[in-house]
Amino acid sequence: MASNYGVGVIRQANGDSTPRRVSGSGRSRRHRSESGSDAGPSVKTLSRLCSRDDDERAAALEELSQGVRMCLEQDRCGSAELDTETLLHLLRLSHSCPLREVRERATELLRIAKEQGVKVPRALASGPSAFITAKEMLKEGPDQDILIESFLSSGRVNHITMVMALHPAYLSCFLKTQHALLALDGPLPHHWRHYIAVMAAARHHCLYLVQQHSAGFLEAGGDESWLSGIDFAPTKLRSLQTLNKLLAHRPWLITQQHIQQLVCPGAEPRWSLAELIHAVVLMAHAHSLCSFVWGCGLNPEPDHSGGYTFQPPSVAHIPRSPHSPAHEDGRQELCDGVMEVEVLMKRMAELQQQQEEECTQEEMVTRFERERSESIPTAVVWEAPPELVVRLVEDPEFRYEDFAPRGEQAPPTMRAQDYSWEDHGFSLVNRLLPDMGQFLDEKFQVVSNLTYHRMAMHEGVDTHTLRKALWNYIHCLYGIRYDDYDYGSVNVLLERALKVFVKTMACHPEQTTTRIYHAFWRHFRHSEKVHANLIVMEARLQAALLYTLRAITYYMR
Repeated sequence: MASNYGVGVIRQANGDSTPRRVSGSGRSRRHRSESGSDAGPSVKTLSRLCSRDDDERAAALEELSQGVRMCLEQDRCGSAELDTETLLHLLRLSHSCPLREVRERATELLRIAKEQGVKVPRALASGPSAFITAKEMLKEGPDQDILIESFLSSGRVNHITMVMALHPAYLSCFLKTQHALLALDGPLPHHWRHYIAVMAAARHHCLYLVQQHSAGFLEAGGDESWLSGIDFAPTKLRSLQTLNKLLAHRPWLITQQHIQQLVCPGAEPRWSLAELIHAVVLMAHAHSLCSFVWGCGLNPEPDHSGGYTFQPPSVAHIPRSPHSPAHEDGRQELCDGVMEVEVLMKRMAELQQQQEEECTQEEMVTRFERERSESIPTAVVWEAPPELVVRLVEDPEFRYEDFAPRGEQAPPTMRAQDYSWEDHGFSLVNRLLPDMGQFLDEKFQVVSNLTYHRMAMHEGVDTHTLRKALWNYIHCLYGIRYDDYDYGSVNVLLERALKVFVKTMACHPEQTTTRIYHAFWRHFRHSEKVHANLIVMEARLQAALLYTLRAITYYMR
């Protein structure tokens, strides 16, 4: 992964890697320390920890140690205090830095501080995911080089990066795209980009992304009052709210009238088409990333609100969440899991043999409609979203509804042959936002073609039909039909538990639970489940973009 696009990707998205203006929790610096002390390592020291020169990094590590020890010595004299922000930086480094020497030194400094009576924070989670144990993540073997590159480029390896590193080819193009959206030249001011991402993430109650982009917003010079509520933002940004909620929950309702209200002469304030396409891609990117965050059960960052505590571990019994998977007989589960894999392998082989069989167009449409109108229940776990999220959402009751509810008139189906990414969307995005179409197209191509030719315990497997069924099922949920695809394959390859997970994650990801995650593909690797998450995320992103781009195309005619 080249460093030229790594710089700023995570700094912009997740807060600065050095304590300049924003702490890791996304608060302004004046709120970060109870004592108001500014004691701690300098910006220069922390930035030098990301040096590519081993000697420079070693010197910075020693300087960091001396700075912390000096603060501790002064503290004993009552003249200074190791501030909260420094402690949180050390906590983050001790948990997620891929450089062993930095990770171990940060752990040691926290231990020394604790021994000298400093109230030291501890991380509330042991790894990046609540669904995948840290030990299993390491066993999966994430690519260390790409994690080290992320740290050296930005001073942080966040949980999104750590989980996506299970698929380094995808992570590379994801980071390039995100960097282009947030940091490269473009029609929107940098702080606006982060605020738009905050608005988008709030639709799915995704506190993880709200915190990250709030930190990026402040670091880019944003007005902190805007984060107090959507009403404090400029009118022009607030005018995106209708498009934001439709794009997040029911993109098929987006029409050229919605575009006209924002860009036509006389609109006040008026968006240019270039500005609008930048905002649309940002919102769709954030919405789909919410699906990944919820679908992989990502824990808060160790230095973000909800990711740490200053309280000692409780010895009290913690009851199991009703949404956690129930304990089952391990031998029976193993047996069932193996059987599921064998059945799926057999079905894939049969489908590949039947590909030459012809089916009438009427039958193809009937199978699509049957799949589209199938009743797939999803979890209903309506927990009150955090206040930080609630105040950034307009019309919070507006949510996803099935494209074709039983007994109701469905909106017109979008035929991929009439408006597709390859033939229409790609060129429009590239024309209005140069190079962005290329970035997105590369990401779509990589995730669609990503394969390791294995499935569960089997090697040398052609998984193309399974990957295509996943992609087309998600587009089916969004009312997009491919005339040349037999939707009977979806029912054959995607068992019900997988459909429940996919629909939940694609349509209302905030409802994803541990139980839903563990219920499907029980004998598959976690990396394979993460792969499924990537397919859902990108298919959802493309579907939402297609409806909006079609509306823009109609407006431009």
